[in-house]
This record gives sequence, structure tokens and C-alpha cells, in this order.
Amino acid sequence: MSKPTDIRLIETATDTQYIKYRVPMKFGGRVVTDVVLLNVTAVVECRDGRRGVGRGSMTMGNVWAWPSAAVSTEKTLTAMVDLGQRLASAAPDNALWGHPLELTHEWSSRYAAEAAEVCRRLGTEEPMPRLAQLVAASPLEAAIHDAYGQALGENSYNLLSADYCNRDLSAYLSAEFAGEYLDRYTLRTPKPSMPLYHLVGALDPLSEVDLSRRVGDGLPETLAEWIIADGLTHLKIKLAGDDLKWDVERVIGVERVAAEVQARRGCSRWCYSADFNEKCPNVEYVLDFLAEVRRRAPAAYERLQYIEQPTHRNLKAHPENRMHRAAELKPVVIDESLVDFESLLLAREMGYSGVALKACKGHSEALLMAAAAQKYGMFLCVQDLTCPGASFLHSASLSARIPTVAAIEGNARQYCPAGNRGWEDRFPTMFRVRDGSLGTAVLVLPGLGFHQGQSE
Repeated sequence: MSKPTDIRLIETATDTQYIKYRVPMKFGGRVVTDVVLLNVTAVVECRDGRRGVGRGSMTMGNVWAWPSAAVSTEKTLTAMVDLGQRLASAAPDNALWGHPLELTHEWSSRYAAEAAEVCRRLGTEEPMPRLAQLVAASPLEAAIHDAYGQALGENSYNLLSADYCNRDLSAYLSAEFAGEYLDRYTLRTPKPSMPLYHLVGALDPLSEVDLSRRVGDGLPETLAEWIIADGLTHLKIKLAGDDLKWDVERVIGVERVAAEVQARRGCSRWCYSADFNEKCPNVEYVLDFLAEVRRRAPAAYERLQYIEQPTHRNLKAHPENRMHRAAELKPVVIDESLVDFESLLLAREMGYSGVALKACKGHSEALLMAAAAQKYGMFLCVQDLTCPGASFLHSASLSARIPTVAAIEGNARQYCPAGNRGWEDRFPTMFRVRDGSLGTAVLVLPGLGFHQGQSE
């Protein structure tokens, strides 16, 4: 059944932005020094004639989404940008009407074929992974959801009920979601403030003794300086996954610095997450890591909130990588593995107890996976892909609107703050950390919550 609020996409435009990192970031054995943003503008029209202009922006994180020994990073980046532009150009369709969930669900079935054509034309040595396809398509998805809210003059998170959606969640997930809509799994107003997870990259200096040379741009340059400047209480630690001694020593080193600085600040409560970026060979490595940290630094072990994607992202190819024993100790969340509902179900079977949501996998996908994770009682977190500016605000809006998510991840202020220029003045509470937290109450504008005056 159609609704007067149904939309069609009538026009799109794309552009890219290159940003060089102020300092390199290392994760999963890989080093990143710059980023390319793909930006999409979309114009939609409702059945009743109202129009809205929406915008989506996302980092094309090819090093993360398409790590390859066969295809150069230059070529994977080119392919992902080309796919994003190709999808945006082909999406306008006068015959396709519906809610943004319906439109993006329909288009997602075309990603693989379009990606194959891009790879054929560029001569890549392997197909584009599904994760890379989702990242490339995500700015278009964001622009559609944003434009929908702009057309109706409402925040997009408040347009997810049966009043606006033609299909319930069973159309996208499974029969057990019959009669349910996303308004059941999202908040009508954002949480007023949320703590920020600060990234401790594998190359990041912890204290002055780790610095060989200062950047000298006025920003903090060591973990100790960042904690003092921003009052940090949440630290995400990037680990190697193939060097147990280094991983344990890194956590102990972070705990040593954090404990000293937090004591000076009078702060007694802070926490960590540990991200292996799928480099651990097996669950035994994770168990050994936890046992060693617990033995040598029991306070750090107690502060550890969750473990992220310890083993290979291809769950089907590695059925031996079951996480039940580790998940009995700490929540273990999937990240790179999560590309659809089927992968979430498989992860649950394999013992994963949590889900890491990312705006870069698509706004619709993030909302649907958030609903499924909540229904199944799984631990939930939202992470970014070192997203600056609008892409960070998009990621933060998900964190602020999903009930069980407790913190925001935001790395761009550390590695590519140039991408935040202009946005900092418009949304100071979202870019200037106070007592370790960001003020998310401002994310209430029409659309995704941070664009203004774009209806037609």
C-alpha cells in the first residue's frame, strides 16, 4: 500500500574531497595517511509534490573495506569511488516509489552487478568485496534518508513507524519481526550527551618519551595530553593480534599512562575497548591475551568493556573461529564480518555476543542490524571509519538514537581534523570534547539531524 509520503529519487550529484592525515594511523598491520570523502547530494519528491534535498558523506576506507594482496590500494580506492558515483548516477528512477528503506533495499540488490562492471573496466585482479560495496554506496543511502526528512520537515529517525513505512521489518529481516517497525528500536529524541571513545592507534605515542618529533600544530600529541585536554574516559586500543607480548604490553602501557593522568585529574572511572582488526589466529589467542592482562594488570582487565573482531572477517571460511569461551569473559563484537542479516545470524551461532554498527555500511543496514541486535539481546556499539565533518555527525546520530549504544567513536579530530573545519563552529558541542563527552542534543534538525534549510 502506497502512502502520500512515499518518495522517488529524481536527481543526484557527487563530488570528492581529499584530506591528508596530520599523523599516520596504524591498525591491523596497515598504515593510513590520508582519506578521500565521497559526497552525494540527492533530490527527492513526495507523491504530494513536496521535495527535499539531502546530503550524504562518507570516507572511502578502502584499506579497511578491501584489504588485498592482489589489488593495489590506489586501484581499490578508485574502484570504490567509481562504484559510489556510478550507483548515485544510476539511482534516479521515476517508476520506483517508497520509503527510503524500500528504495535502498531495492538498490542494494544491484550493488554486486555494478561493482563487477567497475572491476571489469578497471581490470582489478579480484572482485570487490561486499563490505567495500556497502561503503561505496553509503553516501547515497545517507543522502536519501536525509532528503526524505528534509521533504517532510522532520528528523529522519522520527519517520520510521507504520505511519511512513509500507512494510514491516519482516520484509528486511525475518518473520519473527512481523508487525514491528524501526520506531520500536530507535529513540524519538537523541540522548543529550554521550562519552567519546578516543582511539589509541598502534603508532600513537602514549607519553612524552614515545615522541621522536612533535607535529607542532597545537593539538595534543600523546595519549596523556589527549586525556588532559579532553577529559577522556573511554579509550579504544588498536592491537596487533599476531604478537601476544606486544598486545599485552600495549594495554599495560595504556593503563599505566591513563592511571597516572586520571589520578592527577581526580578521575576514578574510565574504560577500554580492544580492537584486533581480525588479526588473531584463533580464540585461544584472545583467551591468552585476556588471561595475561588479567594476571599482570587486573585493573585494566576490569576496565575492558568489549573486544572487537578478533579473527578473520570471513566467518563461513573459518567455522573454527568460535567465540563462545571468550564471550563468557567479555562481549565480543563483529565488525568487518557484519554485511547483512545472514552474517549477523551466523556470528551469533559462532559465539559473538555483540555488534559494531557503522554508518559506512549504509544507513538502512545500520538501522536494521541495530533492531536485530536489540531483539536478540546483543551488546551494541557504533564506530566510525575516521569520519570527519558530516560523516562523523551521521555516525554520531546513530549512536544518539539507538537506545542501548553507550558511547560515540570519533577519530577524525585526532588524524584528519581539517575535515571538521566549518562544522566545529556550527555544532561546537559535537566537536569540542568536554569532560570526555559530546553534546548530542543538537542533532534534531530535519533529515539526519544536522543539515538545515534543504527542503524545496
